[in-house]
Amino acid sequence: MCFEAPSMAMEKYSSFSKSSKQFLLSAPIDKSSNSSDKCCNGRAAKCELVDYDSLPEFLKDNEYILSYYRSEWPLKQTILSVFSIHNETLNIWTHLIGFFIFLMLTGYAASIFPAVSNGDPQLQLSAAGNSSNIFYIHRANQTTEPTASSSSQVIGSELPRWPFYLYLAGAMFCLLMSSACHLLSCHCSKTSYIMLRLDFAGISGLIVSSFYPLVYYTFTCNPFFRDLYLASITFFGLATVVVSLMPVFDSPQFRPVRAVLFACMAASGMVPIAHKMMAFGHRPEAMLTTGYEALMGMFYGVGVVVYAARVPERWLPGKFDLAGHSHQLFHVLVVAGAYTHYLASLVYLGWRETEGC
Repeated sequence: MCFEAPSMAMEKYSSFSKSSKQFLLSAPIDKSSNSSDKCCNGRAAKCELVDYDSLPEFLKDNEYILSYYRSEWPLKQTILSVFSIHNETLNIWTHLIGFFIFLMLTGYAASIFPAVSNGDPQLQLSAAGNSSNIFYIHRANQTTEPTASSSSQVIGSELPRWPFYLYLAGAMFCLLMSSACHLLSCHCSKTSYIMLRLDFAGISGLIVSSFYPLVYYTFTCNPFFRDLYLASITFFGLATVVVSLMPVFDSPQFRPVRAVLFACMAASGMVPIAHKMMAFGHRPEAMLTTGYEALMGMFYGVGVVVYAARVPERWLPGKFDLAGHSHQLFHVLVVAGAYTHYLASLVYLGWRETEGC
């Protein structure tokens, strides 16, 4: 994610009541940014990397990263800098590679679980198990045999796949917006403002869409709790996106608040997980998915702590400017957490493909 970027001249936003325009998706004017002639005068001008003290105010965020900054580059050079070395290179590529990984995973999942059920869930589970060995679903492990009516219910109806694919879409949107934000935000203050809002929306989208396979497939047979949990997290996500429209939301001073807000939204998933374990704790699928979710929570939790604390660059300023700083580590942990939830989502989908209600 790119949400550790700019402060829009914080003194202008010390009060939320100065202007209602603060709550709209429009970039405030940053008079301290005058597009100085670092790169914009003539085709022969060289786009140079600058140090932290040379940055306009809207690009100043992490004072422990001292150099290798792009500052107000023309759009063409900004886009082409995806292939050059600077302090955002690994931030861009960690999530861009993650995007392509999830794109391939989506294709792989589509080959196992087509968009429309073909009425032969056992065949699909067998193919999936032979390919990835992630399914812990065997009828021999059940304490009772399924009734004829439940079997016919599975085979005779189409299990919705959209919650599973919604999660994959949410993950890809988050990763792509994060990469684009890190790539383009140095162009100008307006671009930075817009890209940050898209990045915040991507983070919210990843968190919200993560709930859908968990809740929809766990509570397929209990529509009341299914709809209650899904409506709650969707509202929470939309509210977070609205709050993120405030310019103060992307300020460095607001970093801990951002971390806590997104962490709390993700942590609200503990409620349906606890409900799942109370209702289905005897099932191997429930145990396996909860294990995946605990691992996912560990990845995300460590990532949030590293992001908020800005370590290790806090300990050795300037030594991690190009590689190894907190935001890069945060990105890797986000991809790991998202992949872990992908594995859990496959189990959820396979469970309902096999069992029905």
